[in-house]
Order: sequence, then structure tokens, then C-alpha cells
Amino acid sequence: MDRRYWEDLKWARDHHSELLVRYRNQWVAIYQEQVVAYGTSGNAVEREAERKTGRPETEIPVYYVDSGSNIYAS
Repeated sequence: MDRRYWEDLKWARDHHSELLVRYRNQWVAIYQEQVVAYGTSGNAVEREAERKTGRPETEIPVYYVDSGSNIYAS
């Protein structure tokens, strides 16, 4: 993965509170520090981001905007 991937992932983490307002409990794809796709299915978001950007999905971070209200069980 190139530097752009890591910069976009850091941007998503740094802007979590802003993303939470609009994308609560959804997956977002970030490219060049912008949300390029979002939804409840991570796979669908990856495909949409790839289609919109022309970049392989492996080069676009997909980040879950967790509100903290989800319960995870192992």
C-alpha cells in the first residue's frame, strides 16, 4: 500500500467525530481525504469507491464509523 492509503486512513481517524454526524454506523471509503462512497455493506462500499475513483479497492481505505453503541461478541 502506498503513502496515500495511510494518509487517507489517518484522515478518517482524525475526522471520526465529523464523520459520525453524517455516517454513523456506516462504512466510508476515503480517497484524497474525501468520502467517495458510504453505506452499510463494506463490500459494496469498496466496489463503489473503486468504480468512482478508478483505483483498485486495495488502495482505498474503508473505515467503519462506529458510534460506540454496537455490541460485539466473540
